[in-house]
Amino acid sequence: MAIKSILKMGDPELLKVSQRVTDFSSDELHILIKDLFDTMAASDGAGLAAPQIGVLKRVVVFGVENNQRYPDSGSVPPTVLINPEIEVLRNSFQEYWEGCLSIPGLRGLVERPDHIIYRGFDVNGEPIKIEATGFHAIVVQHECDHLDGVLYPMKMKDMSQFGFCEELDAAQSR
Repeated sequence: MAIKSILKMGDPELLKVSQRVTDFSSDELHILIKDLFDTMAASDGAGLAAPQIGVLKRVVVFGVENNQRYPDSGSVPPTVLINPEIEVLRNSFQEYWEGCLSIPGLRGLVERPDHIIYRGFDVNGEPIKIEATGFHAIVVQHECDHLDGVLYPMKMKDMSQFGFCEELDAAQSR
């Protein structure tokens, strides 16, 4: 298992649609999941999608506990989600300042549904179904967007709410 290089915005691989996983018992899949968790942890991330390390498979991992990048967001349980589907449960939205390991040093204000159910499979191919709200719902949607070649700036309504973290922080404290 290894820490992999994370592709950055501008790399055309990040804009491609990923393929479904069909073999849950392959060593390749288990190594990929370990590499995703290792890379996410080394980068202090809340989640990571396989395309971000150059693998066009519908696999995401996420999990947060006491992450300095998200101090007020609460915890999200460590999760492997394969071939995910998202169902929006109510027509209410929340705005959140999102960041991305593929867009280092920048944040943008993105509006997303605040109450979802996500379905898919775990590392063993067992079905999972989890209801999520708040930051948990944001992380899942953000990571699953990567599987369809979507980066969070593509979801932004107002590009004046996009910038370097240090500049945004300085502007808020004025």
